[in-house]
Amino acid sequence: MNSLLGLLIIAAGSFGQSSSYVPINKVRDWSWESFWFVQGIFAWLVFPLIGAFLAVPEGQTLWQILSSDPASALKAVGYGVLWGVGGLTFGLSMRYLGVAMGQSVSLGTCAAFGTLFPAIAAGTDLFHGTGLILLLGVCVTLAGIAVIGYAGSLRSKDMTSREKSQAVKEFALTKGLSVAVLSGVMSACFALGLDAGPVVEDSPALFKTLPATFLVTFGGFFTNAAYCLFQDFRNRSFADYGKKDALPGNIFFCALAGLLWYTQFFGLGIGKGFFDEDSVLFAFAWCILMSLNVVFSNVWGIILKEWKGVAPKTSAVLVCGLAILIFSLVFPNIF
Repeated sequence: MNSLLGLLIIAAGSFGQSSSYVPINKVRDWSWESFWFVQGIFAWLVFPLIGAFLAVPEGQTLWQILSSDPASALKAVGYGVLWGVGGLTFGLSMRYLGVAMGQSVSLGTCAAFGTLFPAIAAGTDLFHGTGLILLLGVCVTLAGIAVIGYAGSLRSKDMTSREKSQAVKEFALTKGLSVAVLSGVMSACFALGLDAGPVVEDSPALFKTLPATFLVTFGGFFTNAAYCLFQDFRNRSFADYGKKDALPGNIFFCALAGLLWYTQFFGLGIGKGFFDEDSVLFAFAWCILMSLNVVFSNVWGIILKEWKGVAPKTSAVLVCGLAILIFSLVFPNIF
């Protein structure tokens, strides 16, 4: 029962993340770099900081926790800087492939590397016992995402150039796939950062990972901020922030997008608190989150009509891929 509750909490956070790109569509009269920078302030600084405060035990301060192990804190921030490259290219993958396909490829790669890297670093034998179950679970996830990727390639063939531009204005399959794979590999550093960050022993189990989450997103913010501000300078888009008519609404939608994005890691931290730390489910939690992100992102892709006009075969392949991903969520519990 506790495991089911943990899964539901992770699913709720995943739905929030997958919904975070919907408010961004409401942002008007801003360039890509401007809204990405502003939503990043909320997604990677404001809300993770609020979450981190929840883990502070009575009688301590957040600074005491973060500075208790400087080496661990610096590692978490460093992994965050690397993850920031993934976060940045993740946004670009949405730009070139759309919500459904962009998230599928990026998050699929992230699911595999983000699950296996920490396991390997911990010395887990991936060819025996629970390690083998973990490896097989990742393979099932990748199979589902590969099928969805195939559906995306079929969609590309089904649609005319005009239909592609209407669904995704800057659709570019080759460029988008390259960016999405890079995003997935670098985004896996988030999982390494969570493992490297300081552990709050006196904090409730549900909140233990939240300070480390803040350190990782803090590092990632600098990568994204540097790139976005450079693009603002290069494209002379600093004027975006002075558009008084658009400013209040854009800040609201960026803040909403940031909050929804953060719910995935808030839900992951709380959800894992319901799992046995020695269980496969605990080690597989990252992969579960990424799988759910892909499922919900494709649901949003359907709602946003990114799959409109495709052939019945393409729709059947998409449904098959989603079914495999859903099966991957219960796979660890079979053994």
